[in-house]
Amino acid sequence: MPAVQPPSKVLVSGANGYIAMWVIRNLLEHGYFVRGTVRSAQKGEYISKYFAEYGSKLELVVVEDISKEGAFDEAVNGVDAIAHTASPVHTGGGRSSDNDPFYMVGPAVKGTIGILQSALRFGQSIKRILYTSSAAAVVHEVDQPTTFTEEDWNLKAVDAFNEQGQTASNVVKYRSSKVLAEQSAWSFVKEHQHEISWDLTVVNPTYVCGLYSWAQPAIHEVADPTSLNFSARLFYDHVADPAKSDEVAKQSLNNTVHTWIDVRDLGEAHRRALATPEAGGERIIVSAGPWSWQNFIDTANSLDPPPKLSKPLPKGNPGVGSQHSCMYYFDNAKSQRILGMKYRSMAEMTRDTFADYEARGW
Repeated sequence: MPAVQPPSKVLVSGANGYIAMWVIRNLLEHGYFVRGTVRSAQKGEYISKYFAEYGSKLELVVVEDISKEGAFDEAVNGVDAIAHTASPVHTGGGRSSDNDPFYMVGPAVKGTIGILQSALRFGQSIKRILYTSSAAAVVHEVDQPTTFTEEDWNLKAVDAFNEQGQTASNVVKYRSSKVLAEQSAWSFVKEHQHEISWDLTVVNPTYVCGLYSWAQPAIHEVADPTSLNFSARLFYDHVADPAKSDEVAKQSLNNTVHTWIDVRDLGEAHRRALATPEAGGERIIVSAGPWSWQNFIDTANSLDPPPKLSKPLPKGNPGVGSQHSCMYYFDNAKSQRILGMKYRSMAEMTRDTFADYEARGW
């Protein structure tokens, strides 16, 4: 399929989300027109204000419930591509009080299938649909260091979800929602391959972290650290708040090593996935490399000049992070080969994020 180049119009679902805001910013900065969906007019006010300089290049439409049939019928009309980022996220370690085990899986799958159905019926001008999946749809529990590729699927999470149902943890439900939603997208494309005029590309980011503002005012509307989204709140609690760091990271501080990506790089990956012809039909892992909370803490404490936050920086156990093996590696060669991705370093991401905290008075 041809590349989706500016000044094409891109529909971005879940426009007020952490990832979506950076996707929108990247697209607008590179000359695209953007139509974003929000759940209410009120949720769109901040977006309109933040991107006011782009005027008519950004429009917002209300899609109250992405899981309702036909929810995106009007939104897809007249756009050249779709970046579907909207999906429920709730991965607290406990279990939901909701008795419905599908409270997370259902909306993710229905929202994904729904936007594809709308594109099939009313998206005559669409050339590519980009779906934001997750490394959670790729990785599964292992007992030795393992490198995962785009060929891997986290079917163990789906098996656990099917077995445990209502009693499954939110982590299992979240991972299952990512697997099942992505699989439903690929299945839809295969089933309707002779009817659709567009191709599908999927990006699978690892743990997403990084600053909320690139320049003031903040790109994402947050009043204080408690307003941060799940992944950004984890970073703040572990790396910037000494009280919370001690409370939530007694084990993970030393022993847990995962992989990460700067949210700005993820925004860039979305644009490149739309603009690169060779990305069509591909599943692409985007990841900067391994990390542990102690790695980030050590990096924060090595910044020069040191950040001036309202609280002293946690120390953890300096140097211990480098002594533990990462169990989950992700091969990001495809993202470099097809998208030409170059990832920010841990030092750059940490420095910029703490500068953001400092500017906010945190």
